[in-house]
Order: sequence, then structure tokens, then C-alpha cells
Amino acid sequence: MRCEEKFFEIYGRDVEGISFSPYRICPIGAHSDHNLGKITGLAIDKGIHIAYRPKKNGVIEMSSLQFAKRAQWHIASVPDEKQNDWADYLRGAAWALEKRHTLGVGLCGVIEGSLPIGGLSSSAAVILSFLTALCRVNNIRLTSQELIDTALDAELNYVGVSVGKLDQSCEVLSKKDHLLYLDTRDDSYELIPTHPSMKPYEIAIFFSGLEHSLAGSKYNMRVDELRAGVYALQAFSGMEYGKFKEANARDVSPEIYARYKDRLPDTWRRRCEHWYTEFARVEKGAEAWRRGDIEEYGRLSFESGWSSIHNWESGAPEQIRLYEIMRDTPGIYGGRFSGAGFKGCCMALIDPAFEESVAEKVTREYLHAFPHLEGKYSVHICHSADGAGMGEEA
Repeated sequence: MRCEEKFFEIYGRDVEGISFSPYRICPIGAHSDHNLGKITGLAIDKGIHIAYRPKKNGVIEMSSLQFAKRAQWHIASVPDEKQNDWADYLRGAAWALEKRHTLGVGLCGVIEGSLPIGGLSSSAAVILSFLTALCRVNNIRLTSQELIDTALDAELNYVGVSVGKLDQSCEVLSKKDHLLYLDTRDDSYELIPTHPSMKPYEIAIFFSGLEHSLAGSKYNMRVDELRAGVYALQAFSGMEYGKFKEANARDVSPEIYARYKDRLPDTWRRRCEHWYTEFARVEKGAEAWRRGDIEEYGRLSFESGWSSIHNWESGAPEQIRLYEIMRDTPGIYGGRFSGAGFKGCCMALIDPAFEESVAEKVTREYLHAFPHLEGKYSVHICHSADGAGMGEEA
């Protein structure tokens, strides 16, 4: 791996460890975990590797193959506030772990991502991979749930992105050839095996050529708009309610939403419409996967993508065009934006027999629409994979 080569180039020594976290896709369940919805997801066989050695003096020194600036701090003095650079996810991980365990050993390391940034939850993968390395050098053992909770704390409360636990859960709990079906309200989950009669599938990742950042996107605003709608529904229906940040769609039934939705401002109603219809799609999608009906699961994923465009209002023009091309391409069961949908990539579940024709058609039509992105746009074929935790100790 390039991260090992770069480590030796910098330090003149071999690495002592390699940590890894996969990326993830969420074909159905997007934009719902922050309000305790249900999700379905898969880890993929691409992700974040960190080549590292421990530093007994407690210094953290990290480099990335994708960013020029090196990050450095002492394990006992993580900055109290984010520094607004790529290493905030690492600082957040150390900050969150320090709250739970005593840290004395630092590390030097090099980070390598196996796909371009944007839409596959590379931020959560970076945090999880770094947490794994930090735990190993400090002889700390975390359960899978502790790993998820610590990583979520880092991104939510240090980096400041209003995420739920979809990303971390998919990247930790997933199992190859299984669909993760997770209820983010109580963390209960099921790993649904691929049915013997299911048609074969691969995962195609179409990178739009546009970089994205959740912290700098409209992601947090969309979550606040949903909460505003939920807060109003609670008031209209006579429910007890507290602080705004405590308003949660999971606490308001679909029946109450249906009864009072026409009283909501249009923007708030559409955010709620996405959440409630996505909740129903997840439940239908899990049942479709259980019986081996990947075509129905794919149809629901396309429907999820439509709702993300029209109800959640996410997606740069380039991503929307990618989605439209995917919907009109033979051999694609279904797909949608991957991640928040503010730039980044689209994912699709495809029939392996159509792999070449799918890549050719999507590429040709997309670059015809956006010729300036040639050389930045790319296609990658992936497969399902095990998560970083697999229910074991880190």
C-alpha cells in the first residue's frame, strides 16, 4: 500500500501496524438517522488505511496522501475546538476517546483513502480507522457499540456535523453478503443474508468529480428544517414538547404527520415528507432483501433518490444528472446519491452481466453533459465487505 511506502519515506522505518475502516453505502435510509429512523446499508471493499507506529512520548503526528499539511499535537492536549482543517476528524477522535479512557501513547502515521473523497462517509471511516490505531497503541479494547458511539461523538460534538449513527454503524457492524438493517433509536440491528435466489449484484460508484464537505454544506440546515416541522407537528397535535434540539421525528407518529402536514410551511413539510416516506421505504426494502427481490429493493432505492432531490432538496446539478442517467440505464437495479447528496458521488446496485455497458453509457452521457469534468469523474466497481468491528473487540 502507498501509505506504507510513504511512511518509510518519511520516517525511514517500517510500520508496526495497519488499521482499516471500510466505506459504506446506504441505498435506502438516507437523511433519517439524525431523527432516529431506520436504515439499510452495506460496507464496501474500499476504505481508509492508516499505517502507523506508536510514539511513547505521547505526540500525535499524522500525514495524509490527499492533503499536504501534516497534523501534530500531544495526546494530553487535544485542542478544545476544531482547527478547520482535514485533521479535525483525528483530533475529534482523540478528544472523544480521551473522555472515556486515559491516553498516554501517541502515534505517527500516514492515511490513505482508496477512493476519491465524497459520499461514502470517508469522514467516519477516517475517525474509525484512527480510533482503532489509537486504541491499539494504548492497549484499549472497545466493543463495537463503544467504537460506534465514540466515533459519533467525535463527528457530532467536535467536528460539529449533525449526523446520526448511520455511517459509523454501517462501517462497524456490516458483514459481507449481508444487508445491515438498523434501528437507530435503540441500536437494534439485523444482518439479513443475501437470499440464495437473489440475482447477482455489484456496487457501482460514480464519482461526479466534485468534492464535498458535510461541515460546509447545507446538511445541518436540512436537519434543522426537519426538526422545525416536527416541533410544529408536536404543537399542532397537543403533544408535550421541550427544547427545539430535542424535537425528533421518531416521536411523532405517521398518523399525526398525515393529519397536520398541510399546516406546515412547504419547506418543513417536504423535509418531513422525506423522513416519513423514507422510514416506510426502509421497512419495505428490508423485506424485499429478505425474500431475495433485489429488483424491488433497487426500485425503492431509486425512489429514495427521487425524494432526496424533491423533498430533502439535496444534490448538485451534476449529481442529479447522474441519477437521471442511472434511472435510464439497463442493468442498474437501483441507486441514489451516496452520503448527504451535496456533491460527491452516486451509488448503484448493478447486474454484473451489464458492468461494461453500464460504465460506458453512464460515463458517455455524463461527460457529454459536463465535459469539463473529464479526468475528475470516475467509475469504481465494489463489493460488500465486513465492517471494522464485526461485533468483536477493537
